[in-house]
Parts: sequence; C-alpha cells; structure tokens
Amino acid sequence: MRPEFRNRDFNPGLSHPLHIIRKRLLQAIVKYAPELRGRMMDFGCGTKPYKPLFTNATEYIGVDFEGEGHSHKNESIDIFYDGRSLPFPDNSFDSILATEVFEHIFNLEEILEELCRVLKPGGKMLVTVPFAWHEHEMPNDFGRYTSLGLQSLLERRGFRVDKMEKTSNYVETIFQLWGLYWYIHIFPRFPIGGGIAAPVFHFTNNVWGKLMGKAFPKKTDLFLNLVILTSKGR
Repeated sequence: MRPEFRNRDFNPGLSHPLHIIRKRLLQAIVKYAPELRGRMMDFGCGTKPYKPLFTNATEYIGVDFEGEGHSHKNESIDIFYDGRSLPFPDNSFDSILATEVFEHIFNLEEILEELCRVLKPGGKMLVTVPFAWHEHEMPNDFGRYTSLGLQSLLERRGFRVDKMEKTSNYVETIFQLWGLYWYIHIFPRFPIGGGIAAPVFHFTNNVWGKLMGKAFPKKTDLFLNLVILTSKGR
C-alpha cells in the first residue's frame, strides 16, 4: 500500500502552475522510495516534503546548507553543514535522498565524495535534478546536468547507477515551461485579473500538455527532471 501524501504544493492539482513538473517528480519518487531504508539522510531537505513516502526509514535526518538563495524559516532542518564537509562519521547512513539540490552546489564533485563517505557500502542514494528549468534560488543556481553527464559524475565519485529515468517528454516539457513563463512573468503584472485568470489558464495548459504529450511521439531529449537511483560500491 502506498503511503498517503497530502502536501498539495508537491502534489498539485491541474490548476497549479507547476502541476506537470511536480506531479511527474512525485510519481518517480513514489516509485523508488521503497528502495531507501534504515537510517536515512535527506540532503538539502528544506521542509522535508517527501518524508511521508519513506516508510522503510527507521531514522530520518534532514541536512541543509545555511546560505543565500532562500530563507530557511519554517523549514525542517535537523543539521546544517558548512558547504564542504558533512558532520558525520564514515558509513553513517543506509540511504540518502538528494532531490532538487545538486544544481545549487558549486563544488558538486567534492560533495559527492562526502555523500559517498557517509553512506554505508551497498547503501542507496536517490537523486533528482532539473534539466529544462529557469534559474532559481539565485545566486545559488550553478548547473544543469544531462543524463550522461550526471552519470559520469556519480560513477567517478564511488556510486553505481542502478536506474535512471526522465520525468517528462519533449511536448510535456514545452507546455510546462509555457505555464512557468506566464506564472513568473505575466500574471504577477496583473494581480487582480491574473488571480482570476491564472487557474483557468494553468488548468487548460496542463490538460493540453498531458493530452499532446500522449498524442505526439514521446521524445525525451528535452525533459524536466532526471531521477537516478544509485548505490555505493562495496
């Protein structure tokens, strides 16, 4: 039985401007969540939105970096790290979740070494990163990774890629980016009228995006998110 997930920001309805990207991401995390178990670190945890999905975790520790980009007010962080080293001994965790955080790390290869160090041999790490998305949480937005690029980075730092998937196809991605453009650049200019028109626009855009995504050839060379399940070499 799948755990109940009621967070509407990360499981949004069709009238939400980020419906396609967040719905597809949630579906992928639900799919791989049972693979993560035991003592678990949520790296870059923020509000820990996906915590209810990891029912196999016996301990759930949220770690984040206290830097520029966004406020940590009302977030659920257990431990802050300094941006270079994680304050844990070797082989401390059975599993790690790192969702939508690697793009905000300037020294990613260094941090991957740290994540590998604190993960037990054979432990699992679930990673998600955006590919086609706007710059956000500035000034801490440093990278976008192709599937082969991120796979190479992970393998060079001690991880084995077990499974990899892209969360959307080319057409869905275009519709989501069109909705994003209106959400961040058009509707805020018209707060009254936009507040009325926005839900109707996004509902229509999301429905058409899903329909057209099924109708046209499912090409995935342009996609919203990359999801990778890895394990640490023994």
